[in-house]
Amino acid sequence: MPHILIVEDDTDINNFTAEYLRRKGCLCSQAFSGTEGRMLWQAGGIDLLLVDLMLPGLSGSALIEEIRKSNHTPVIVLSAKTELSDKVELLGLGADDYLTKPFELEELWARILVQLRHASVTPTETLLRCRDWVLNPDEMTLTAAGQPVNLTAHEFKIVELLASRPKRVFTKQQIYEAVWKEKYAVEDKTITVHISNIRAKLRPSGTDCYIQTVWGIGFKLAE
Repeated sequence: MPHILIVEDDTDINNFTAEYLRRKGCLCSQAFSGTEGRMLWQAGGIDLLLVDLMLPGLSGSALIEEIRKSNHTPVIVLSAKTELSDKVELLGLGADDYLTKPFELEELWARILVQLRHASVTPTETLLRCRDWVLNPDEMTLTAAGQPVNLTAHEFKIVELLASRPKRVFTKQQIYEAVWKEKYAVEDKTITVHISNIRAKLRPSGTDCYIQTVWGIGFKLAE
């Protein structure tokens, strides 16, 4: 499940882009300023960035320059600038692609897939192994310590999400939006209830302790 960071100060563009990408099966983090984008980037786990140029705080160009000092994660620029010189300059800074506003979401998705393929982070159909867990995404099955675990579709997707990023802490909102493909409602207890049910089903295998609660934030896999 590719994790895409959207750094765009236009709320409408940011939100409808994130909503579209979640429907495509991506995990999305949203930043509305360059400074916030840098903070989310530094938290780690980002597979691709969509970056606007004209941002409050840190500019898009400065953010790209900073990322390129230490990392080659794909960056697609979203900008209203149409001059060839602007595009050449941005590609020189390290951007991998450039899309002029207004843009079609289908074209954006096609460009994202190209960059993800180049970076080899597109989803695969191989088994996902994490400690004593073996997940088969195609069949949506989980084996824990050699024992089959009967999970619902949503429960499996939650486990798959956590196992795909074993060092990352996921908030309840990120889990809900990645699994249900819907906006998260504040104070919704859906994730807490599902995590409790998953742990109960894992208990016979002795792997229920793998899912760790990070108080005030969300959930992650225990190291």
